[in-house]
Amino acid sequence: MPRRKNPRDDGRSRRPQRRKDVLHGQGGHRAADFRCVGCRLGVPLAAPGTAHRNHCPHCLVSLHVDGRVPGDRAAACRGRMEALSLSVRPDGEWLIIHECRSCGELSANRIAGDDNALVLMRLALRPLRDVRAEANGALMAL
Repeated sequence: MPRRKNPRDDGRSRRPQRRKDVLHGQGGHRAADFRCVGCRLGVPLAAPGTAHRNHCPHCLVSLHVDGRVPGDRAAACRGRMEALSLSVRPDGEWLIIHECRSCGELSANRIAGDDNALVLMRLALRPLRDVRAEANGALMAL
């Protein structure tokens, strides 16, 4: 049955439909973010201060997906990478040192502008409070 004409329609074109927020299909809901393997929170791909989001800004956990070049997604391991420590470049930029729990590989990743500052400070202070280092006598009294 044909559509009835709207009496208010005076021949003007119809207004286009609004864009739907629902994305259907395999993986359509993850087009702009991913779920952290550590804290299970949603993580946006856009990261201030870096071109490639490679860790969760909440808990700093990452997945072993990149090979030698950031963003290449060439690693076959896909293991969970835990934040091990921090390093600072000569220009003052902070790097998170991640260790893969599956293969043991280390990688350095730039921090992003939205990373949790408290978690970063805990990571920076970890060597000062390491119980194993105190037991071995590695820390000297100041």
